[in-house]
Amino acid sequence: MPSSANTPQSHSTPMGNLASAVEPGASPAPLSSNNLLKGRKAIEITHNGSVYRLQATKLGKLILTK
Repeated sequence: MPSSANTPQSHSTPMGNLASAVEPGASPAPLSSNNLLKGRKAIEITHNGSVYRLQATKLGKLILTK
């Protein structure tokens, strides 16, 4: 049986399958913070079992905290 460590894995997201959306060696298209936040001041993002908070400040900066 082949090892899963050497098998490329795709990640499904609300925006689709990222692995098939980007050609090998190419950078993915940037996402607008407006598209992520959708009018909210902050959102929570899960990654590898941890929850992160992405927050927009009054000065237009972004803060990502765990």
